[in-house]
Amino acid sequence: MEESMDHPLLSYSSLSPPLIKRMYMGHFLARWGARMWEFSVGLYMINIWPDSLLFTAVYGVVEAASTALFGPLIGKLVNQLTYIQVLRLWLLTQNLSFLVAGGTVIALLVCDGFRFSAPTVFMLLVAVTNISGAVGVLSTLAGTILIEREWVVVISNGQPLETLTEMNSVIRRIDLICKLCAPVFTGFIISFVSLKASAIFFSLWNIVSVWLEYWLLTSVYNGIPSLSESSQRRITKHVRTRSLESASAIEENESSRLVLETSGWKRRISGRLSKLPCFDAWIVYAKQEIVLPGVALALLFFTVLRSVS
Repeated sequence: MEESMDHPLLSYSSLSPPLIKRMYMGHFLARWGARMWEFSVGLYMINIWPDSLLFTAVYGVVEAASTALFGPLIGKLVNQLTYIQVLRLWLLTQNLSFLVAGGTVIALLVCDGFRFSAPTVFMLLVAVTNISGAVGVLSTLAGTILIEREWVVVISNGQPLETLTEMNSVIRRIDLICKLCAPVFTGFIISFVSLKASAIFFSLWNIVSVWLEYWLLTSVYNGIPSLSESSQRRITKHVRTRSLESASAIEENESSRLVLETSGWKRRISGRLSKLPCFDAWIVYAKQEIVLPGVALALLFFTVLRSVS
C-alpha cells in the first residue's frame, strides 16, 4: 500500500491507447498460432496413421498430462522471473516448440513411407511432435498468465473499476476470435491446398510472428513504467520470501524427519510427495473452499462443454 502511494496513480485518460492496442495485437498473434496448432494437430495425427485415432488420443493424453503435472511449475516460474524474462522465455519456447512440431509433421507427411521402411525414425518423429506440442502448450500457459493475470491487472491498477473489466473482456474476445477463425483459416488451406501446405504455413507463421510479437510486447513493457516497477517489486518480495523460507527450512526438515521416522509408510509417502512442486500445488488447491465447485465445473467441462476438435 505504501509503495503504491509513492507513485501517483494514473488517470484513465493517461493510458496510452497505442500501447494497449499493441498488447492486444501481440496477444492476438500468439493466440492465433496456438489455436492453429490446437485444431490442426488432430488432423495431422489422423493423416499420419490413417484409419486410427490412436496417435490423436496419445497426443491428447500427453498434452493434458503435461499441463496437469507441470502447470504449477509454470506458475511458480512466472512468479520467480521478471516480466521481461518471462516474455522472452514464453515467446522463444512457444514459437521454437511449435516450429519443431511443425517441422516433424512436415517430415512425417512428406516421407509417408517411414511408417514401414524406417519404423524407428517414424516413432521418433512422432515422439518429438508430441513433446514439442506439449512444451508449446505449456509456454502458451506462461504467456496467458503473464498477459491476463499480471499485465492487465497492473495496467488497470488505479483506474476506474470498469477498466479492468473492459480489458479482460477484450482479451477474452481476442481468444474467442482466434479459437473461431484460426480453425476456419487452417481448414481453407487444408481443403483448397493440402495438409502439407497447412503444416508449412504453420511453421512459417511461427518464424515470422515471433519477431513481431516480441517488438509489440516489449514496446508495451518499456512504454508503461508501472510494469517494470511491479516486476521489480515482485522480485524483491520473492527474494525476501525465499530468505525467510531458507531460515526456517532447517528446523522444518529436522522436525519432518522426526515425524517421518515415527509415522507409518502412508505418511512417509505423503510427506515425500508434498515436497514436489506439482503435488504441493494440488495440496494447496485441495485446501481451498472452492475445491468442490471447481471439481464440479471440471467434470461438467469434461462431459458436456468440451467440444470434439
